[in-house]
Order: sequence, then structure tokens, then C-alpha cells
Amino acid sequence: MRNFERMVADPVFGIAWRNAFEFTILSLIIGFLVPVILAIFVQEMRVAKSFFRLAYFLPTVIPPLIANLVWKTMYEPEGGLLNSFLWAVGITRPEQPILWLQNTATVKPAMVIIMTWAGFGGTLLIYLAALQDLPVERYEAAELDGASVWQRIRYITFPHLLPQMLVMMILQVIGVMQVFLEPFVLTAGGPANQTVTPVLTIYRKAFLNGDFGLASAWSVTMILVLGVFSAIYLRVSRSTG
Repeated sequence: MRNFERMVADPVFGIAWRNAFEFTILSLIIGFLVPVILAIFVQEMRVAKSFFRLAYFLPTVIPPLIANLVWKTMYEPEGGLLNSFLWAVGITRPEQPILWLQNTATVKPAMVIIMTWAGFGGTLLIYLAALQDLPVERYEAAELDGASVWQRIRYITFPHLLPQMLVMMILQVIGVMQVFLEPFVLTAGGPANQTVTPVLTIYRKAFLNGDFGLASAWSVTMILVLGVFSAIYLRVSRSTG
């Protein structure tokens, strides 16, 4: 119990959990609909479906550490691909680059973009598999009735995907709450502790400070929080199944 008291008294406790929830909210805002939109886009295509399925899945097979190091290079203030592109199109100037990973206002969205890019491929395949269960006759009947592509998506495709979307949203929350690699590789928890997360704190307490009792208290707290979302996931998955 003393370890739990120390954990709550630690100023990093509130910061880490606040960051975890902010990462989760940003991931839902920025990345939740990306695989849905791309799955519908691929489903509506008449040619080259297999190519785009493979192309969208490729980020999933890249080792996460390598991918993060490449993104870190792209985010570099001087010579980074993103700032060079923005300078080329006249949005920024070389002497005033965007500090993607050094600015507290941009560091979280920049990391969420990486998470979205790395993870949407597998989710995309799940949505495409769900769309395979949708009877083709519904699309054919809609086309005969003069329905546009947008109307088919709105009244047929999207309602069919809603149960899977709800389940995937809960899984995304569970996954993002455990974010570790991106803060560890890209910022080491900075700037100003804006990317410190519970899992990164557990790593620091246990393997850098050697305080395994305190790290265990953090781990138990993490288990309890994720247990709540896991229970919600099981309930939702059973009701949608």
C-alpha cells in the first residue's frame, strides 16, 4: 500500500494519465475513421482492389522501431522531409521550421499520425472482411433504383460496418492507452513531460530507477483501467456477434 501512496503522490501520476487519455482522444479524432474510409474506398473500386489492399497493409509489416526512426527523421526541424516540403510549397520558411516533436502543441498529433499510419492496415482488412458479408444484391438493387455512390455508402455500407466500428473503437482505446514505443523512441517523454505515459513511467521506475515495487503499483493500476475497457469490449463483442 505504501507503493500506491507513493504512486499517487508522484506529480508524474496525473500527467501520465492525462497524456494517455489525450492520446486516446486524439487517436479517435484523427485516426478512427481512416481505415473505415479507406475500406469503403477499396470496396467501391472496380479495378486494382488487390493492389490497394496490399499497399495499405504494407505499413503493418514494417518493424515498429524502424518505422519510428524513419518518422523521427522526417519530423526533423532542419532537413526533415515534412518541413522541406512545407518550405517548398511556401507554407513555412527555412528559418522558422515547425518543431513537430519539440513543440508541446504539435507533439501529440504528430505521434498520433504515426500510430494511425502504422496501425490502420490491419483494421482495414477487418473492415474489408466485414464488407464481404454484405450481400451484393443490395448494391445491385440500389444501383437499379438510381442510388448514387454516396447514397449506397450512407444507407448500405456504413450501417453494415457500425457493429465492427464499435468493437474496433474499444480495441483502439485499449491499444492507445498502452502507448510506449513512440514516446520512448521519439521524445523520451518530452517536451515538458507532454508525452510521458503510464507504460513509459513503468519502464522508468522499474528498469532505470530499480524501484520495482513502485513500478508494480503502476502496473496494477494499468491492469485495472484496461480491465474496465476489456469488460466493455467483451460485452459489446458478444452483443454484436
